[in-house]
Amino acid sequence: MTPEFSRPYKLDSLGQPRTVEIRAEADECAALAQRFGLQSLAALSARATLSTSPEGIDVAGHMTASAVQSCVVTGDPIPVQIDQDFAVRFVAEDTDLGVEEIELSAEDCDIMEHDGQNIDLGEAVSQTLGLALDPYPRSANAEARLREAGVKSEEEAGPFGALAALKDKLQGK
Repeated sequence: MTPEFSRPYKLDSLGQPRTVEIRAEADECAALAQRFGLQSLAALSARATLSTSPEGIDVAGHMTASAVQSCVVTGDPIPVQIDQDFAVRFVAEDTDLGVEEIELSAEDCDIMEHDGQNIDLGEAVSQTLGLALDPYPRSANAEARLREAGVKSEEEAGPFGALAALKDKLQGK
């Protein structure tokens, strides 16, 4: 399957570090909007430096995007601006990353596999976009709509909320 936003770079053309800029076309933005459940994706671009290391191909850059998400409560449009740094290390598909679970720090990069011939910077940026999006976006009037529907807030539904309700009952409120 070809990714919606593919920008392949041949491994044999990567020697000295080089900086590249990529930008999604309108049809690519529309396809990515569908993939990530967005109302729209107006723009997606990135500037990145590609360099080789003994561990693989390291990519460090900055991504910007302009999108519209849907409120999970009301469906209202929520404009989103993403302006984020990213770091990805591409390793060969057959690279043994070890079976042990390791803890990554904030400075560690994400790992993606390559096919031995190309890396796909567009797909790396697409996945970075997907991770940067709020999985449960809420509009300004979401809380009011939830209250109208009888849904309790986290504070009301939690253990202290239950104690407050019990206290109110005991005091005859």
